Amino acid sequence: MTDPTRRNFLQASGAALLAANAKISSGAFAGGNETIKIGLIGCGGRGTGAAAQALATEGPVQLVAMADAFGDQLERSLKRITNSVGPRKERVAVTPERRFTGFDAYKKLIASDVDLVIMATPPAFRPTHFAACVDAGKHVFMEKPVATDAPGIRQVIAATELAKKKQLAVGVGLQRHHQNTYLETMKRIKDGAIGDIVSMRCYWNSGGVWDPRRTRKQCKGEMEYQMRNWYYYTWLCGDHIVEQHIHNLDVCNWLMDGYPVVARGMGGRQVRTDKKYGEIFDHFAVQYEYADGTPMFSQCRHIRNCWNSVSEHAHGSKGYANISGASLQSGQSKWRYRGKRNNPYQTEHDHLFAAIRSGKAGSYNEGERGAYSTLTAILGRVAVYGGKPVTWDKVLNSKISLVPQELAWNDNPPTMPDELGAYPIPVPGVTQVV
Repeated sequence: MTDPTRRNFLQASGAALLAANAKISSGAFAGGNETIKIGLIGCGGRGTGAAAQALATEGPVQLVAMADAFGDQLERSLKRITNSVGPRKERVAVTPERRFTGFDAYKKLIASDVDLVIMATPPAFRPTHFAACVDAGKHVFMEKPVATDAPGIRQVIAATELAKKKQLAVGVGLQRHHQNTYLETMKRIKDGAIGDIVSMRCYWNSGGVWDPRRTRKQCKGEMEYQMRNWYYYTWLCGDHIVEQHIHNLDVCNWLMDGYPVVARGMGGRQVRTDKKYGEIFDHFAVQYEYADGTPMFSQCRHIRNCWNSVSEHAHGSKGYANISGASLQSGQSKWRYRGKRNNPYQTEHDHLFAAIRSGKAGSYNEGERGAYSTLTAILGRVAVYGGKPVTWDKVLNSKISLVPQELAWNDNPPTMPDELGAYPIPVPGVTQVV
């Protein structure tokens, strides 16, 4: 399915954005046997894991620089990464002068001698960091989601196009695209195993993630408090439909070879109401619709002691597919994946680094997929927050920005609590969201 919105957007703005950027280069690295020097921006759990996986790829690799808003987090991450490489201690060479902290730490890391940058900060910072990496000619692996608002999405799209011109490799942490069970199941569905797709369902219903890690008394101000507890603030994480449910939505987009044109939904904050949980909702239910009329029914929930499911399903004119369960049924015919199972978190790095070493870095670019699957999740959030149907075009072109251009520790975050420490919560039908 061709996406006219994407084509029109790129025709209208892509050329101008590319022309305004830095000179076109052949990429940061192309040699097969040279050491690929890695920098890590964002030293939380996912960044630590991604760095360890990058260091486990074939060929000479070395982590040479790290950056995070907080020094204590950086040092914990460095210890964990060092332990992960076992006897290959030479793969970690992050000297004290290449450990950068603060809001501008990413600039210092990019300016250091690195070939590839892993980005795993809270998603709010991804567009700015990605654009800076591409401008500097660095290969990139960035975690999903890639933004929290439409201006960020447009910035990522423009940087993705520039990365292609510069022959830079771009990986995005939607690892199901590198998972054997998904690859084989998708191939069979696309080959017609269950006929034409009639509808889809996807879920990330769970008890939630970590509770807030720091109290206000443990932080020097509101900015640090929200940064330490970033998952509970929409400007930082996008809400859990964006930060987490993107995986399931991305699978449905993959199956459709396209993106929804409209979303309708409902949700709220019914159980996780304590002010320590910031401003995000605890449940979403969204009905998406694709250009051919195919519906996709989406649920995500963070409420304990309820029915849980993290899965994707497709209903066809001839049968049914449990995509996440890697099984199909069409009449009396049944199939289940019984082949080799891989670790997709490792495989996505194996594929990225292999592309760089092969000299085909420019053909390895997952940036557009990451941007548009992130926008799919934002579309759902906007539909629920506002309580009204919303179209893909309207969200893509929205000028509402959640993330400030400049940040400092003594600044007020975009959302501030009242005198009792409670945050304003979106009210469907009232809140202006697009």
